[in-house]
Amino acid sequence: MQARLFFKSAVTWVVLILIIGCSTAYAEKPSSASWSFGVMSDTQWTLSTDPAGQNPNGVAVSIIDQINRQFIDKGVKFVIQVGDLTENGNDADIAVRAKAAQALTTAGIGFFPMRGNHETSAKVGNGYGIAAIQTGFPQTQGSANTFGATNFSSPTAVSPDLAGMTYSFDFGPANNNARFVIIDNWATPGKRVDAAGYRYGYSIAEQQAWISSRLDSASRGTAHAFVFSHQNLIGENHQDSLFTGYTNANPDMQNAFIAGLQKSGVKYYISGHDHIHQRSIITSPDAASMVEELICASNSSKFYTPKSTSDADWFGQKSRETPIRQELYSPGFYIYTVNGPRVTVDYYSDANGGFKSDAAYPGTPGSTLGVTPTFNFVKKETFGYSLNGREFLVAPGQPYTVVQDSFSGTTARILAGTNASTAKDASGRHLTNAVDTGWTPGTADIKSNILTLWGMAGSLGSDQTDTYTLLLNYDPRSVTDRDLRSGSFGLVIRDNGQWVLAVDKNAGGTKRFVVGPWDADAGYGLGTYGVDPATNTVWAVVNKNGDFAAARAGSTAMASPSFLVVPGLVGGFALLRKRSRRRN
Repeated sequence: MQARLFFKSAVTWVVLILIIGCSTAYAEKPSSASWSFGVMSDTQWTLSTDPAGQNPNGVAVSIIDQINRQFIDKGVKFVIQVGDLTENGNDADIAVRAKAAQALTTAGIGFFPMRGNHETSAKVGNGYGIAAIQTGFPQTQGSANTFGATNFSSPTAVSPDLAGMTYSFDFGPANNNARFVIIDNWATPGKRVDAAGYRYGYSIAEQQAWISSRLDSASRGTAHAFVFSHQNLIGENHQDSLFTGYTNANPDMQNAFIAGLQKSGVKYYISGHDHIHQRSIITSPDAASMVEELICASNSSKFYTPKSTSDADWFGQKSRETPIRQELYSPGFYIYTVNGPRVTVDYYSDANGGFKSDAAYPGTPGSTLGVTPTFNFVKKETFGYSLNGREFLVAPGQPYTVVQDSFSGTTARILAGTNASTAKDASGRHLTNAVDTGWTPGTADIKSNILTLWGMAGSLGSDQTDTYTLLLNYDPRSVTDRDLRSGSFGLVIRDNGQWVLAVDKNAGGTKRFVVGPWDADAGYGLGTYGVDPATNTVWAVVNKNGDFAAARAGSTAMASPSFLVVPGLVGGFALLRKRSRRRN
């Protein structure tokens, strides 16, 4: 079951809540064999000169090599690049890009590319790069260098030209696996349609039957599905779209495609083209369906600036976009980790950013014109989802109290806290927080199931969230009165494989323990935490996301808290526990 609730004011979205998935759909434990894949974006070298001699044939090898090393060091199983492999799309250029991927394949890591508009910009005589890609990247048809990827398919019934251009494959063991659908809508020898300044080929509508068959959650046999194409659904700079024209083109095609993603449980549509890190919720033209769009940061010497949302060539369609996060002018890459029903995404980019584009590249302090510096990649953002969780979009100024979820006897609620972020994108729009929940069954040493919270960090590069109060219920069996009085039993957070009190990971605040319920009128500040034996709940005022549970913290991770016992509860633990057991 899926439900999405949202409220819209006369002018702007004030709060939009997406509730995704059924809390009991995935009750089994996730596989311990979690695995990761990488995503990278456009790799054009756009300068007319190359002083360091590292970027032949319009391919940004000096950037590719640094990102390859990151993927190898982080142990991904394969990498997907979302198009624009080259600047000019000639056969020799595509061969250079294939050679630059050999560091991955030598390390046993798959590399799965797709065409972008730059691969169709060469003369028609090279067949729009199709033969060169089929020769240089046979893995797109499953014939070599697949490194564990299986079940390859292309919509050759639509056209033989699409073999290995539009394609899908599977990866991972049962219940811990995913299907990957890569869509190519660019010109082919069999079809060329010029629209919005681009050479389009077989449209989404012409490929929709194949796309739907590959994504169908009832038959695909994988837990997750991810969809990739080069063009955006709604971009920030580029105003063309995946749907053979500008963002207002072919609304019926858009409605069918986005509805198919939502129906099939696809959480992310992943693209390139814009050379910007951007996360947004895109609503279909008929307002019936939604999907999160991830536009990938540049891996090129080119960086774009968003156009005004009032620009005429958006045709009023930017109102269908709710921005979540944005970063400009920095090279970056993505690590997706699949663990049973859970997917966690880590976005890395250069620590400082601020790169200049094209002939002014890199334009950073101390850099040499036209020479790629050594990047300092740091984690800027972590987000994710779980098939057994829900998603809530909370606009600035709105309360987090909409966040409530349950799983197999454990209920989580945010009791207090407001999205206080003032962050805006380059167009001046306030950024909305996407708060996702996920669940892992509890283990013998904890007294609840494990809740994961993603998405409340207020800015890129920080894991600090707004201050909020989180409550979980616990199983009172085998929890002693001494546990409840000690201050060591409460809401805990996972920290490097150990459970510590959640308030111990706060940034700031004063640690204080309360026996009794959270009280909105008591002025409990950051660092206050408590146990309420009457309701078998634990709660804490925190400012971090992570994995939470009700448990005793490890003694080595604890500091001695001050104690505050609510009047009337002294000496009453046993009586309260007996009463709660009768109610349960």
